[in-house]
Amino acid sequence: MLAFLAWHRPEPGVERDVYERALERFHRSLAHRPPSGFRGSASARIEQVPWLDGAVYEDWYLVEDWAALGVLEEAAVAHGHATAHDAAAALTGMETAAVYRLIEGSADPGRALAATWVSAARGHERSALAQLLGDGIDPECDGLWQRCLVLGPAPEYCLLADEAPAGVAPGRLPRGWAATTLGREVLWRN
Repeated sequence: MLAFLAWHRPEPGVERDVYERALERFHRSLAHRPPSGFRGSASARIEQVPWLDGAVYEDWYLVEDWAALGVLEEAAVAHGHATAHDAAAALTGMETAAVYRLIEGSADPGRALAATWVSAARGHERSALAQLLGDGIDPECDGLWQRCLVLGPAPEYCLLADEAPAGVAPGRLPRGWAATTLGREVLWRN
């Protein structure tokens, strides 16, 4: 399972409720006429993300594999979804994205009340942390994701859970690695 994550914020002057309604219309459009390989989506409001300096919206688009990601890319702007996509895009200011792969647990990004983002400081080796990070997660509800393609600033791992699991407790991460847990308000889930 892959997830295309898009972090974005509205253009200055765009009202929050107008922006959120446009986002929901696009998510509803995909849910109503899902492209091949599409497995659902979620959208959340996050008050502060350190790698983008400020509040953003975080959209998760779940797909079966890399081929389905290509199908989603084409379908999102094609007949059936173009109007909803273009309306939301017209209101969007800054945006960045990444692709993550599900390593362990639940593939439902709309269940979690928090996201714990784990990354290394520049110059530190990438470690195989997945086994350590997954310690203490509930595989029925929580999910561990690893970045596999970056299109802008994005942490290496994401743990979706209602609270930070034991694997990211202070003192458990290797030197140079840090974890940041952010609350999220889920606006859409399908």
